[in-house]
Amino acid sequence: MSDETLASTDPWQALRRYTNARIALGRAGDSLPTAPQLAFQYDHARARDAVHLPFDAEGVAAAAGAAGLPVLIVHSAAPDRPTYLKRPDLGRRLSDDSRAVLSLYAPPEGEAYEAVLVIADGLSALAVHRHAAPLVISVAGALQGMGWRLAPIVVVRQGRVAVADEIGSLLRASQAAILIGERPGLSVADSLGVYLTYDPRPGRTDAERNCISNIHAQGQSYAAATQTLIYLMSEARRLKLSGVALKDERAERDGPAALPG
Repeated sequence: MSDETLASTDPWQALRRYTNARIALGRAGDSLPTAPQLAFQYDHARARDAVHLPFDAEGVAAAAGAAGLPVLIVHSAAPDRPTYLKRPDLGRRLSDDSRAVLSLYAPPEGEAYEAVLVIADGLSALAVHRHAAPLVISVAGALQGMGWRLAPIVVVRQGRVAVADEIGSLLRASQAAILIGERPGLSVADSLGVYLTYDPRPGRTDAERNCISNIHAQGQSYAAATQTLIYLMSEARRLKLSGVALKDERAERDGPAALPG
């Protein structure tokens, strides 16, 4: 007798067409049917592979160079992947050599860049390989078209979100937006996130950042993420703040049609 014959269907099964979440998987006795169990193991392996995939920083930097800005490759204080995973604090700051390199690209005293765009592998190099270059090209192009003065794009090996604070401070950038691989889940292993911080400097907290998440083929599009980020950066420049004090008020101001689909 087949597993399909023994398995009991779930009354919520019709809802599966609307989500990738693991719902309405059915039941075989007191366990999952074989097919959902194998799918779970497969997706768990994909998530683990995404975390440990070597980061092609050079390839990402070359692709991001199409934005028309210089691209720098630096390294966090975490020397390798095992250390990065065990010591999150080291991923939040630059290595001494990288700090010295970035200092050479800072504008003269009294001047500042309006923004720096940072790319880091985070917890999914796969997400960065697939999505970071198209998104950074889109965002940089929009900002350049608006006349913003941008710092070189910075690609970080073994980086976490807060490393952009130190980068923004060293380059004297008024804002830092970091594109980073999000922690893989069991439905999506290649989701990219963007974190924006106004007046970046070491010691900033997560409450002082704005996040745009779930950027991937089945999630938020590059165009939608670009529109949201440009709006937030423009408002951050106007209000001189970011984080919980900075809200996306487009729907309230212009109606639901103002939000990208």
